[in-house]
Amino acid sequence: MSAWIKIIRTEEASARLKEIMTLAKTPHGTVDNVMKVHSLRPSTMKGHLFLYRAVLHDNDNTIPKWFQETISSYVSILNKCEYSLANHWANACHLIADVDRSNKIKIALESRRPEDEFDGADLALLNYTAKLTLNPDRIIESDIIHLRKSGVSDGEILEANQIVSYFNYVNRTINGLGVTTDGDTVGYYNSG
Repeated sequence: MSAWIKIIRTEEASARLKEIMTLAKTPHGTVDNVMKVHSLRPSTMKGHLFLYRAVLHDNDNTIPKWFQETISSYVSILNKCEYSLANHWANACHLIADVDRSNKIKIALESRRPEDEFDGADLALLNYTAKLTLNPDRIIESDIIHLRKSGVSDGEILEANQIVSYFNYVNRTINGLGVTTDGDTVGYYNSG
């Protein structure tokens, strides 16, 4: 079982659901369980899909893709969301393309010590990530001012905010419905 609620199989899907599932196909040609869990409400699947792609796969984003995936992974670590961590850490590792560096980063994030591997703008963004995930009520304007002083543009602040916010949403969807990677191809990028 890939979730605690019913998932409509493709062969049982309405024409509308099949259309949205076609849109939701990964580069592997599959539909991940994180999308399939929406099958009872195709509108939320479509909304989730468009939000995901706008947040993480938009060519206008200026935060490097590897660091977008690192932020995603950090949120998932903080939320103890194994599904998102498995997928997005695989993506980060693929994009970092350095096993030793990837291992050191993961250890630092799991220890909640990003300062062991990051400094400057990247560290400021990871600290913002942790605060927005764990204590969103404590975010204040000086947090944004600190990001700017660390060299992060307002556009990048918005990008990071949306990545963190999206992953808090999706981690709660996954954890709250018991979504697993059973049957999924883990990671977005083709290995070939």
